[in-house]
Amino acid sequence: MAAITRLVKRTTTPFYSLARGFSSTNTHAPPSQNRNIQWVFLGCPGVGKGTYASRLCKFLGVPHIATGDLVRHELSSNGPLSSQLSEIVNQGQLVSDEIIMNLLSKRLADGQAKGESGFILDGFPRTIKQAEILEGVTDIDLVVNLKLREEALLAKCLGRRTCSQCGGNFNIASIDIKGENGAPGMSMAPLLPPEHCMSKLITRADDTELVVKERLRIYNELSQPVEGFYRSRGKLLEFELPGGIPESWPKLLQALNLDDYEEKQSAAA
Repeated sequence: MAAITRLVKRTTTPFYSLARGFSSTNTHAPPSQNRNIQWVFLGCPGVGKGTYASRLCKFLGVPHIATGDLVRHELSSNGPLSSQLSEIVNQGQLVSDEIIMNLLSKRLADGQAKGESGFILDGFPRTIKQAEILEGVTDIDLVVNLKLREEALLAKCLGRRTCSQCGGNFNIASIDIKGENGAPGMSMAPLLPPEHCMSKLITRADDTELVVKERLRIYNELSQPVEGFYRSRGKLLEFELPGGIPESWPKLLQALNLDDYEEKQSAAA
């Protein structure tokens, strides 16, 4: 916990001036102007939180902290939590608050020791308790809630593949949903691996239809209170993904008031 508190005391060029007014309900006071952004990305498993959070982190120059990556790292480390985590993940259950907070605190402490400032949290908080703990130790500026229609979400989750040699993440799902009843159609091209990775693709143990549906059920059950928690504080931006990255990325930047960010940076230089 102390690691989280110490992190917000770092001083750096703020980005919050670009972030004002993301939501018409944004009534919270702006954070201190002497630190970097502190954002959260929410959304169902497989919606693309990691993809868009990672892109934004590179775009803005802040650390990307994904709780899913922290869990997978611990699983592969054969550490004291690895067997317990393996059972939880394979059953499609959510990792406990205590375990997640321990992993997150360690990651933030490591980052602070390296001089990191600000962050985008990916996949945390997932529960009201986690949100309350986070609010007690730091000020979150903005919470971006990514949404995607369920049939596309399920197809994406079942199409995920990882190269067992290079560790690259790919997706073999080709999604083409026809528009109906006034709802627009949606298409998402597969993210195929290079030819030398094709024969080395593996599927995550928890990416079966039964486990994915259970994960989505649990997430939806727990996410509504968390969304309400941040909505009531004027910090929630809901963003419906219109398609794949080519369609969604520019619209997300526009929603975040960052579509002319590079021009502003060049003008200020």
